[in-house]
Amino acid sequence: MQLRIFTEPQQGASYDDLLAVAQATERLGFDAFFRSDHYLKMGSVSGLPGPTDAWTTLAGLARETSRIRLGTLVSSATFRHPGVLAIQVAQVDQMSGGRVELGLGAGWFAQEHAAYGIPFPEKRFGLLEEQFDVITGLWNTPAGSTFDYAGSHYTVSDSPGLPKPVQQPVPLIVGGNGPRRTPALAAKFAAEYNSSFPAKSDIADRFGAVRKACEDAGRDPDSLVYSVALVACVGADEAEFARRAAAIGREPAEVRENGLAGTPQEVVDGINAVRELGAGRVYLQILDLADLDHLELIAAEVAPHVAG
Repeated sequence: MQLRIFTEPQQGASYDDLLAVAQATERLGFDAFFRSDHYLKMGSVSGLPGPTDAWTTLAGLARETSRIRLGTLVSSATFRHPGVLAIQVAQVDQMSGGRVELGLGAGWFAQEHAAYGIPFPEKRFGLLEEQFDVITGLWNTPAGSTFDYAGSHYTVSDSPGLPKPVQQPVPLIVGGNGPRRTPALAAKFAAEYNSSFPAKSDIADRFGAVRKACEDAGRDPDSLVYSVALVACVGADEAEFARRAAAIGREPAEVRENGLAGTPQEVVDGINAVRELGAGRVYLQILDLADLDHLELIAAEVAPHVAG
């Protein structure tokens, strides 16, 4: 079981805050550092000092880490033209020595689009599908050849498809809860399907829908990684757990029910239960980025006891 650290910087984090978490992620033996891709805070937090751009952040971290995987969970198809995103991701992959993964979704948070003048069409899944077509088409175009694409949303003409990422291919992550189109998209493009913050009772059905979509498409369902993202809140004892829950504005009972929370043994049991449902990776959503002791505790008391 791979454990990845997943952050939500729009809730209030500078680049230096993220660097400290990413370097702790690497030092403590976690598999990857991922971040959300949002431009506006959610809820009652201040959000200060303001948003940081996901791919600018990952470019910096690419040069200040050496082992961990780096990526987004997930970038919004509304934020960047696919040609621009293909260049950005390929460059960060080069900067990291081939450690980047691209999570891409349709976007959902209308208010952040309004706040920064970003168009937010009512129907966005077509944008997402075409972005996968364009990005993979650009990366897969042989050197010296050109790529053309004519879709309903994007047109590409005589593109050299440069630069190329180091990885061939860059792992693509498809996430979402739709019962039909998302599983089909994952079966077509993804190295990984991610279910973010599902009810635990829904995980098996979501994985099952993707497995069926793979079978329908003639793809081996076991060729994908299946993952979940859940909030993590761990305390060495009940008092420490309650303190950490309060620090992120969650009630202990609620976060136990909906996340991976409680004492280290409770969290070990929770991760292993998710593994039994088919997950090969878990993204631990860390909401208090100043509490590096939290990562230390998870690394020492949870990670070594998670079933392989």
